[in-house]
Amino acid sequence: MTPGVRGVGMTAAAAVVIPIRGFEAGKSRLGSRLDPARRADLLRVMAENVVAAAGAMPVAVVSNAREVRRWAAALGLTVLDDPGTLDLAAAAGLGWAGAAGFGRVVVAHADLPLATSLAPMAADGRRPVAMAVPCHRDDGTPVLSLPTGATGFVFAYGPGSFRRHAAAARAAGLAFRVRRDSRLGRDVDAPEDLVGLSLPRGDGGRLRTPLGA
Repeated sequence: MTPGVRGVGMTAAAAVVIPIRGFEAGKSRLGSRLDPARRADLLRVMAENVVAAAGAMPVAVVSNAREVRRWAAALGLTVLDDPGTLDLAAAAGLGWAGAAGFGRVVVAHADLPLATSLAPMAADGRRPVAMAVPCHRDDGTPVLSLPTGATGFVFAYGPGSFRRHAAAARAAGLAFRVRRDSRLGRDVDAPEDLVGLSLPRGDGGRLRTPLGA
């Protein structure tokens, strides 16, 4: 299912890919702080924040979850099938972006509540440069940018992915650029990551109710 891309035509220089496993069953580790309904609200609102951070860049969502696919289609986003793992989802997004004629793809996680703009991640265009934002633990890779011609790049998400992606970039013949960004690097994986964030109140609104320690 590939509805029309949002915002601009297919001549855009870069596209954004957002893999999302699901809203209703995602982030089970947060269950000690949030009930299922509130957790799903948080995941949806964070994903909407990442879509907004894409600005004019077209967005594709990679997911097999029905609620995510409905949500993405309602926003006019491209929807791609999830091959089953985060690494394969990112690779599918890279392949989609290249086939669609984009020179660069920005793979962004959906759990970035502070993200305001992904535009700086597209600045290298088709140049043979990989750019990555390390997470606030200096461990994961919440945002990764690649030229779509880098078909030999091997995605390697999971603990320690930032360093593996640096090695994968060099193995694929790419320069590796680190962008330290406190907004793009703040992801939400564990209950302690919720401290100080503004959370939805369960009524479909924006992130607005601070959760204390």
